[in-house]
Amino acid sequence: MRTGAAAGHVGYFHEAVLFDSDEHLLAVVVPFLLGGVEAGEPAVVGLGERTGELVRRALPAGSGVTFLPDGDRYARPTAAIRSYRKLLAGYVAGGARQIRIVGAVPAVALGSTWDWWARYESAINHAYDDFPLWSMCAYDTRLAPPGVLADVACTHPRVARPDGSHVPTGVYTEPRSYLAAHRPMLLDPVQRAAPLLELTDPTPAEARAAVHAADRGQLPADDVDDLVVAVSEMVGNALRHGLPPIRMRLWSAPDRIVATVHDRGPGPADPYAGLLPASNGAVGGLGLWITHQSCNHVALYHDADGFTVRLTAGNPHFPV
Repeated sequence: MRTGAAAGHVGYFHEAVLFDSDEHLLAVVVPFLLGGVEAGEPAVVGLGERTGELVRRALPAGSGVTFLPDGDRYARPTAAIRSYRKLLAGYVAGGARQIRIVGAVPAVALGSTWDWWARYESAINHAYDDFPLWSMCAYDTRLAPPGVLADVACTHPRVARPDGSHVPTGVYTEPRSYLAAHRPMLLDPVQRAAPLLELTDPTPAEARAAVHAADRGQLPADDVDDLVVAVSEMVGNALRHGLPPIRMRLWSAPDRIVATVHDRGPGPADPYAGLLPASNGAVGGLGLWITHQSCNHVALYHDADGFTVRLTAGNPHFPV
Protein backbone atom coordinates (compact mmCIF):
# COMPACT_ATOMS: atom_id res chain seq x y z
CA MET A 1 0.00 0.00 0.00
CA ARG A 2 1.29 3.44 -0.90
CA THR A 3 1.78 6.00 1.86
CA GLY A 4 1.71 9.76 2.25
CA ALA A 5 0.06 12.12 -0.21
CA ALA A 6 0.27 9.45 -2.93
CA ALA A 7 -1.78 6.92 -0.92
CA GLY A 8 -4.47 5.51 -3.17
CA HIS A 9 -2.88 6.99 -6.30
CA VAL A 10 -2.17 4.65 -9.20
CA GLY A 11 0.95 5.32 -11.27
CA TYR A 12 3.18 8.36 -11.14
CA PHE A 13 2.59 11.04 -8.48
CA HIS A 14 4.58 13.98 -9.90
CA GLU A 15 5.29 17.14 -7.90
CA ALA A 16 7.49 20.22 -8.08
CA VAL A 17 9.31 21.89 -5.21
CA LEU A 18 9.67 25.60 -5.98
CA PHE A 19 12.12 26.72 -3.32
CA ASP A 20 13.55 30.15 -2.63
CA SER A 21 15.97 29.20 0.14
CA ASP A 22 17.90 26.17 1.37
CA GLU A 23 15.62 26.04 4.40
CA HIS A 24 12.58 25.88 2.13
CA LEU A 25 14.03 22.96 0.18
CA LEU A 26 14.96 21.01 3.30
CA ALA A 27 11.59 21.62 4.95
CA VAL A 28 9.94 19.80 2.05
CA VAL A 29 12.33 17.04 1.06
CA VAL A 30 13.72 15.84 4.41
CA PRO A 31 10.30 14.78 5.82
CA PHE A 32 9.45 13.34 2.39
CA LEU A 33 12.56 11.14 2.36
CA LEU A 34 12.41 10.09 6.01
CA GLY A 35 8.72 9.29 5.63
CA GLY A 36 9.63 6.91 2.86
CA VAL A 37 12.32 5.20 4.92
CA GLU A 38 9.93 4.85 7.86
CA ALA A 39 7.36 3.23 5.56
CA GLY A 40 9.93 0.80 4.18
CA GLU A 41 9.94 2.48 0.76
CA PRO A 42 13.07 3.24 -1.28
CA ALA A 43 13.96 6.91 -0.78
CA VAL A 44 16.34 8.29 -3.40
CA VAL A 45 18.11 11.60 -4.00
CA GLY A 46 19.22 12.62 -7.50
CA LEU A 47 20.27 16.23 -6.92
CA GLY A 48 23.34 18.17 -7.96
CA GLU A 49 26.49 18.37 -5.86
CA ARG A 50 25.56 21.39 -3.74
CA THR A 51 21.93 20.61 -3.00
CA GLY A 52 22.65 16.90 -2.70
CA GLU A 53 25.24 17.57 -0.01
CA LEU A 54 22.85 19.99 1.70
CA VAL A 55 20.22 17.25 1.97
CA ARG A 56 22.78 14.65 3.03
CA ARG A 57 23.93 16.80 5.94
CA ALA A 58 20.35 17.47 7.02
CA LEU A 59 19.54 13.77 7.32
CA PRO A 60 20.43 11.75 10.41
CA ALA A 61 23.42 9.43 10.15
CA GLY A 62 22.51 6.08 8.64
CA SER A 63 19.17 7.44 7.42
CA GLY A 64 18.77 4.75 4.79
CA VAL A 65 18.32 7.29 1.98
CA THR A 66 20.10 6.42 -1.28
CA PHE A 67 22.11 9.12 -3.06
CA LEU A 68 22.64 8.61 -6.78
CA PRO A 69 26.05 9.53 -8.21
CA ASP A 70 26.00 12.87 -10.03
CA GLY A 71 27.53 11.44 -13.23
CA ASP A 72 25.87 11.77 -16.62
CA ARG A 73 22.33 10.93 -15.53
CA TYR A 74 21.06 14.27 -16.81
CA ALA A 75 23.36 14.54 -19.82
CA ARG A 76 20.35 14.18 -22.12
CA PRO A 77 16.63 13.69 -21.50
CA THR A 78 16.69 10.24 -23.11
CA ALA A 79 19.55 9.20 -20.82
CA ALA A 80 17.62 10.39 -17.76
CA ILE A 81 14.48 8.50 -18.77
CA ARG A 82 16.41 5.33 -19.51
CA SER A 83 18.37 5.54 -16.25
CA TYR A 84 15.34 6.18 -14.05
CA ARG A 85 13.19 3.53 -15.71
CA LYS A 86 15.93 0.97 -15.06
CA LEU A 87 16.20 2.11 -11.43
CA LEU A 88 12.44 1.98 -10.91
CA ALA A 89 12.10 -1.44 -12.53
CA GLY A 90 14.76 -2.79 -10.17
CA TYR A 91 12.96 -1.50 -7.09
CA VAL A 92 9.62 -2.91 -8.27
CA ALA A 93 11.24 -6.27 -9.00
CA GLY A 94 12.49 -6.20 -5.40
CA GLY A 95 8.96 -5.75 -4.08
CA ALA A 96 8.70 -1.98 -3.64
CA ARG A 97 5.11 -0.76 -3.41
CA GLN A 98 6.17 2.88 -3.73
CA ILE A 99 9.45 4.63 -4.60
CA ARG A 100 10.21 8.19 -3.47
CA ILE A 101 12.69 10.29 -5.45
CA VAL A 102 13.89 13.88 -5.13
CA GLY A 103 15.62 15.03 -8.33
CA ALA A 104 16.61 18.12 -10.27
CA VAL A 105 17.84 18.88 -13.74
CA PRO A 106 21.23 20.69 -13.71
CA ALA A 107 21.16 24.47 -13.49
CA VAL A 108 22.71 24.78 -16.96
CA ALA A 109 19.58 23.12 -18.37
CA LEU A 110 17.50 26.16 -17.38
CA GLY A 111 18.97 28.20 -20.23
CA SER A 112 19.21 27.68 -23.98
CA THR A 113 18.50 23.92 -23.83
CA TRP A 114 15.46 24.20 -21.57
CA ASP A 115 13.08 23.32 -24.43
CA TRP A 116 14.03 19.66 -24.48
CA TRP A 117 14.07 19.47 -20.67
CA ALA A 118 10.55 20.95 -20.62
CA ARG A 119 9.57 18.18 -23.03
CA TYR A 120 11.23 15.71 -20.65
CA GLU A 121 9.27 16.99 -17.63
CA SER A 122 6.05 16.59 -19.59
CA ALA A 123 6.87 13.20 -21.14
CA ILE A 124 7.80 11.52 -17.86
CA ASN A 125 4.20 11.89 -16.69
CA HIS A 126 3.63 9.13 -19.24
CA ALA A 127 7.04 7.44 -19.23
CA TYR A 128 6.99 6.69 -15.48
CA ASP A 129 3.27 6.11 -15.08
CA ASP A 130 3.64 2.33 -15.04
CA PHE A 131 5.62 2.59 -11.77
CA PRO A 132 4.43 3.40 -8.21
CA LEU A 133 6.63 6.48 -8.18
CA TRP A 134 6.23 9.60 -6.06
CA SER A 135 8.80 12.16 -7.09
CA MET A 136 9.60 15.77 -6.30
CA CYS A 137 11.45 17.86 -8.89
CA ALA A 138 13.34 20.70 -7.23
CA TYR A 139 13.57 24.13 -8.88
CA ASP A 140 15.39 27.06 -7.29
CA THR A 141 13.20 30.08 -8.04
CA ARG A 142 16.23 32.33 -7.51
CA LEU A 143 17.83 30.77 -10.60
CA ALA A 144 15.00 29.60 -12.81
CA PRO A 145 13.73 32.20 -15.33
CA PRO A 146 9.99 32.99 -15.43
CA GLY A 147 9.52 31.00 -18.65
CA VAL A 148 11.01 27.92 -17.03
CA LEU A 149 8.76 28.25 -13.99
CA ALA A 150 5.73 28.61 -16.27
CA ASP A 151 6.67 25.35 -18.01
CA VAL A 152 7.23 23.65 -14.64
CA ALA A 153 3.69 24.57 -13.63
CA CYS A 154 2.33 23.14 -16.88
CA THR A 155 4.27 19.88 -16.60
CA HIS A 156 3.78 19.11 -12.89
CA PRO A 157 0.28 18.37 -11.54
CA ARG A 158 1.07 19.78 -8.10
CA VAL A 159 3.55 21.63 -5.89
CA ALA A 160 4.81 20.35 -2.51
CA ARG A 161 5.11 23.04 0.15
CA PRO A 162 6.96 23.33 3.49
CA ASP A 163 3.70 23.21 5.46
CA GLY A 164 3.10 19.67 4.19
CA SER A 165 0.46 20.63 1.64
CA HIS A 166 0.35 19.39 -1.95
CA VAL A 167 -1.32 22.05 -4.07
CA PRO A 168 -2.47 21.61 -7.69
CA THR A 169 -0.66 23.98 -10.05
CA GLY A 170 -3.97 24.73 -11.74
CA VAL A 171 -2.39 24.86 -15.20
CA TYR A 172 -1.10 21.29 -15.54
CA THR A 173 -1.41 20.16 -19.15
CA GLU A 174 -1.60 16.51 -20.19
CA PRO A 175 1.56 15.44 -22.04
CA ARG A 176 -0.07 14.83 -25.42
CA SER A 177 -1.45 18.37 -25.47
CA TYR A 178 1.64 20.02 -24.00
CA LEU A 179 4.07 18.24 -26.34
CA ALA A 180 1.94 18.84 -29.43
CA ALA A 181 1.74 22.61 -28.85
CA HIS A 182 3.71 24.75 -31.30
CA ARG A 183 6.30 26.94 -29.60
CA PRO A 184 8.86 29.30 -31.13
CA MET A 185 12.39 27.98 -31.41
CA LEU A 186 15.06 29.96 -29.60
CA LEU A 187 17.62 30.68 -32.33
CA ASP A 188 21.24 29.79 -31.70
CA PRO A 189 23.29 32.99 -32.22
CA VAL A 190 25.18 31.30 -35.08
CA GLN A 191 21.90 31.11 -37.00
CA ARG A 192 21.83 34.89 -37.31
CA ALA A 193 24.65 34.63 -39.85
CA ALA A 194 24.47 33.03 -43.26
CA PRO A 195 24.92 29.26 -43.09
CA LEU A 196 28.27 27.76 -43.96
CA LEU A 197 26.53 25.24 -46.21
CA GLU A 198 22.98 24.97 -47.57
CA LEU A 199 21.58 22.06 -49.55
CA THR A 200 18.19 21.50 -51.16
CA ASP A 201 16.79 17.96 -51.36
CA PRO A 202 20.10 16.35 -50.37
CA THR A 203 20.57 12.61 -50.20
CA PRO A 204 21.66 11.18 -46.84
CA ALA A 205 25.12 10.64 -48.32
CA GLU A 206 25.33 14.30 -49.37
CA ALA A 207 24.17 15.33 -45.90
CA ARG A 208 26.88 13.24 -44.28
CA ALA A 209 29.55 14.75 -46.55
CA ALA A 210 28.32 18.25 -45.71
CA VAL A 211 28.78 17.68 -41.98
CA HIS A 212 32.31 16.44 -42.54
CA ALA A 213 32.97 19.57 -44.63
CA ALA A 214 31.69 21.78 -41.80
CA ASP A 215 34.04 20.18 -39.29
CA ARG A 216 36.96 22.50 -38.59
CA GLY A 217 38.52 20.28 -35.96
CA GLN A 218 36.82 22.07 -33.07
CA LEU A 219 35.04 18.94 -31.82
CA PRO A 220 36.12 15.42 -30.87
CA ALA A 221 35.84 13.01 -33.78
CA ASP A 222 33.17 10.98 -31.94
CA ASP A 223 30.94 14.06 -31.62
CA VAL A 224 31.26 14.79 -35.33
CA ASP A 225 30.52 11.16 -36.18
CA ASP A 226 27.40 11.27 -33.99
CA LEU A 227 26.21 14.41 -35.77
CA VAL A 228 26.87 12.79 -39.14
CA VAL A 229 24.58 9.90 -38.19
CA ALA A 230 21.91 12.21 -36.74
CA VAL A 231 21.80 14.49 -39.79
CA SER A 232 21.67 11.50 -42.10
CA GLU A 233 18.73 10.09 -40.13
CA MET A 234 16.83 13.39 -40.23
CA VAL A 235 17.39 13.88 -43.96
CA GLY A 236 16.29 10.28 -44.53
CA ASN A 237 13.17 10.90 -42.41
CA ALA A 238 12.34 14.05 -44.37
CA LEU A 239 12.78 12.26 -47.70
CA ARG A 240 10.56 9.35 -46.65
CA HIS A 241 7.90 11.09 -44.60
CA GLY A 242 8.11 14.85 -45.19
CA LEU A 243 7.13 17.08 -48.08
CA PRO A 244 9.62 18.74 -50.45
CA PRO A 245 11.56 20.85 -50.72
CA ILE A 246 13.91 19.60 -48.03
CA ARG A 247 16.48 22.15 -46.92
CA MET A 248 19.53 21.39 -44.84
CA ARG A 249 21.67 24.14 -43.36
CA LEU A 250 24.93 24.00 -41.41
CA TRP A 251 26.73 26.51 -39.23
CA SER A 252 30.16 26.07 -37.63
CA ALA A 253 31.23 27.87 -34.44
CA PRO A 254 34.41 27.57 -32.35
CA ASP A 255 32.71 25.20 -29.90
CA ARG A 256 29.87 23.59 -31.86
CA ILE A 257 28.35 22.61 -35.19
CA VAL A 258 24.66 23.36 -35.73
CA ALA A 259 22.50 21.70 -38.39
CA THR A 260 18.88 22.21 -39.35
CA VAL A 261 16.73 19.98 -41.55
CA HIS A 262 13.43 21.46 -42.75
CA ASP A 263 10.59 20.09 -44.85
CA ARG A 264 7.06 21.22 -45.65
CA GLY A 265 5.37 18.36 -43.80
CA PRO A 266 3.70 18.38 -40.38
CA GLY A 267 6.46 16.47 -38.56
CA PRO A 268 5.97 13.39 -36.37
CA ALA A 269 2.49 12.63 -35.09
CA ASP A 270 3.87 10.96 -31.93
CA PRO A 271 4.27 13.69 -29.27
CA TYR A 272 6.89 11.57 -27.47
CA ALA A 273 9.05 11.22 -30.59
CA GLY A 274 12.72 11.28 -29.66
CA LEU A 275 12.20 11.01 -25.91
CA LEU A 276 10.78 7.49 -25.91
CA PRO A 277 11.50 4.65 -28.32
CA ALA A 278 8.76 4.26 -30.91
CA SER A 279 7.16 0.92 -30.04
CA ASN A 280 4.28 1.21 -32.49
CA GLY A 281 6.19 1.86 -35.68
CA ALA A 282 5.48 5.60 -35.53
CA VAL A 283 6.65 7.52 -38.58
CA GLY A 284 10.17 8.84 -38.08
CA GLY A 285 10.30 7.62 -34.50
CA LEU A 286 13.52 5.64 -34.71
CA GLY A 287 15.49 8.45 -36.36
CA LEU A 288 14.48 10.98 -33.72
CA TRP A 289 15.24 8.46 -30.98
CA ILE A 290 18.76 8.10 -32.39
CA THR A 291 19.32 11.86 -32.65
CA HIS A 292 18.19 12.49 -29.07
CA GLN A 293 20.81 10.05 -27.84
CA SER A 294 23.69 11.21 -30.04
CA CYS A 295 23.41 15.02 -30.13
CA ASN A 296 24.09 17.52 -27.35
CA HIS A 297 20.80 19.25 -28.09
CA VAL A 298 17.81 18.61 -30.34
CA ALA A 299 15.08 21.19 -30.97
CA LEU A 300 11.82 20.43 -32.81
CA TYR A 301 9.89 23.28 -34.38
CA HIS A 302 6.53 23.43 -36.21
CA ASP A 303 5.26 26.49 -38.05
CA ALA A 304 3.14 27.43 -41.05
CA ASP A 305 6.03 26.51 -43.36
CA GLY A 306 6.47 22.98 -42.05
CA PHE A 307 8.72 21.14 -39.63
CA THR A 308 12.33 21.83 -38.61
CA VAL A 309 14.78 19.77 -36.57
CA ARG A 310 17.86 21.52 -35.20
CA LEU A 311 20.78 19.35 -34.13
CA THR A 312 23.77 20.58 -32.14
CA ALA A 313 27.08 18.83 -31.59
CA GLY A 314 29.43 20.39 -29.07
CA ASN A 315 28.41 23.09 -26.59
CA PRO A 316 24.71 23.96 -27.03
CA HIS A 317 24.67 26.54 -24.24
CA PHE A 318 24.58 30.20 -25.17
CA PRO A 319 23.28 33.40 -23.53
CA VAL A 320 19.51 33.83 -23.68
